[in-house]
Amino acid sequence: MCGIIGIAGREPVADRLVSALARLEYRGYDSAGIATLDHGTIQRRRAPGKLVNLANRLSLEPLEGLTGIGHTRWATHGAATETNAHPHATPRVAVVHNGIIENYRSLLVELAVDGYMPTTQTDSEVVALMVTRWMDLGLAPVAAVQASVSRLQGAFALVFLFHGEDHLLVAARQGSPLAIGYGAGEMFLGSDALALSLFTDKVTYLEEGDWAVVTPESADIRSRAGASVNRVVHLSNASSNIVEKGPYRHFMLKEIHEQPDAVSRVVGQFIDRGAGTLAVHTPLSFDFAALPRLTVSACGTAYLAGAVGKYWFERYARLPVDIDVASEFRYRQPPLEPNGLAMFISQSGETADTLAALPYCADNGQHIASVVNVEESTIARESGSVFPLRCGPEIGVASTKAFTTQLTTLACLSLVAGRARGVLSGADVEALIEALNRLPGALAEALRAEPDIAEIARRLTKARNALFLGRGSLFPIALEGALKLKEISYIHSEGYAAGELKHGPIALVDETIPVIVIAPSDELTEKTISNMQEVCARGGRIILITDAQGAETHGAMAAEIIVMPQVHPFIAPIVAAVAIQLLAYHTAVQLGADVDQPRNLAKSVTVE
Repeated sequence: MCGIIGIAGREPVADRLVSALARLEYRGYDSAGIATLDHGTIQRRRAPGKLVNLANRLSLEPLEGLTGIGHTRWATHGAATETNAHPHATPRVAVVHNGIIENYRSLLVELAVDGYMPTTQTDSEVVALMVTRWMDLGLAPVAAVQASVSRLQGAFALVFLFHGEDHLLVAARQGSPLAIGYGAGEMFLGSDALALSLFTDKVTYLEEGDWAVVTPESADIRSRAGASVNRVVHLSNASSNIVEKGPYRHFMLKEIHEQPDAVSRVVGQFIDRGAGTLAVHTPLSFDFAALPRLTVSACGTAYLAGAVGKYWFERYARLPVDIDVASEFRYRQPPLEPNGLAMFISQSGETADTLAALPYCADNGQHIASVVNVEESTIARESGSVFPLRCGPEIGVASTKAFTTQLTTLACLSLVAGRARGVLSGADVEALIEALNRLPGALAEALRAEPDIAEIARRLTKARNALFLGRGSLFPIALEGALKLKEISYIHSEGYAAGELKHGPIALVDETIPVIVIAPSDELTEKTISNMQEVCARGGRIILITDAQGAETHGAMAAEIIVMPQVHPFIAPIVAAVAIQLLAYHTAVQLGADVDQPRNLAKSVTVE
């Protein structure tokens, strides 16, 4: 999980940059670096591996300067080398970047025509090259950043340092968090309040699309359109708490908004974005090509992530999948084919029922793999292969970013399996990789629908029951939507495969029960439209979650529409997850429920 720090100060910054980066080590990283302005000239020190390597480098080659930027990197593009470490720089500008620039390849082609060539394997370098080109064309630093950022697609937090501008930093945020800290005669930028807590407790969080011009005396925050805006200054207590809400009312909302960044890190564990190829960084203790069957065991939301994964593994890898709720699996004692793979999904890695199922599988000749957020957990320690989520601490009881990172991990693994089993051709893999590369930006775009979703949620509070419908890989998302709504708003809700509507649930449909239909444009859309017509014929009120094309083709049947980005059907379940999370969250908030700690629930279920 990448970390950013920037200081526009009145005293030397190199040591302070490194100290702030140490606060961010909990995020995980594979390299680190800083850049400062020494008499107007950009100077850098970078090192692969742990922060101590950078500190040792600085002890031998110190940096001077009162303004600087620093970064801890978790690879999404390119290997963990000094060349690929941040900051990236040209003689005119240095930049640190969290997130993913989706369109960096096309931008590099454009830049190459003008003679601007990359020296790294990263997507981030393209930003430095673009700003340099604009400055070479005569634009001032701030204008060059604005012109460059307007061309970027994806999720990013950026901080820039400029040759000859001794007291200037420029920052921009889209989809990845970034905060400004206010000091006495100096200003700071950081990934979160924890990065800034060594220097200040006065923090402003940039909102989506914001960018800022920062000097030691002030921060001029501007909207996406370039107009100066005021943002609230918060009093932070991050010095005593590793995790805090920041500008968000609840941890759950904060964690929903962290999903573009979290998902980008997962994609980076499986895809070499520079080459556009699969590159698994986790050693495999099994061979996908030789597996006769995959057995998945999990609980709650993690089980529903596995249910989506079943569609992906069976379609893209032709690998048969059995999935079971762990509390049932552990007592059912099913027969298992020798040399199969048993996969356990758990945010905490300590879920009691899931953990209890593991020894049975190991004793019955299964390879053991796990998808967990806590790499030191019991489930992880007992697994031959561990696929870490690395989404950071999830405080809200209702899982959000852990769910979407579980989904993303399973999606990536299904492609790895499909390639190993000879099911996916080179063209197929390329198209699906492109979809995954687009995912963080699509999630950032989906979050922009929040105001509309909040208004729909206001009317949903009047319901006492609700139905969720979905087909194919969106059926488990319907189940997850129902689970989210019931567990935090206490509105009774059920999820069904859309084709099952007429086999019982349609008896409940009348004008009092909202029916939430998850139906982006795909090969199953026509079938789902038929189910919507059945609901309309009985006076049901449809809330449709779809994309722009779906809104145009079958939106007329819906009372209300939530429009998500148009994406490849492969990643549509992950994007739709944002809509159902926000719908449940805003419904619960408007009902006055305790969103982060719903009644009767616990975050980690460590008892049977």
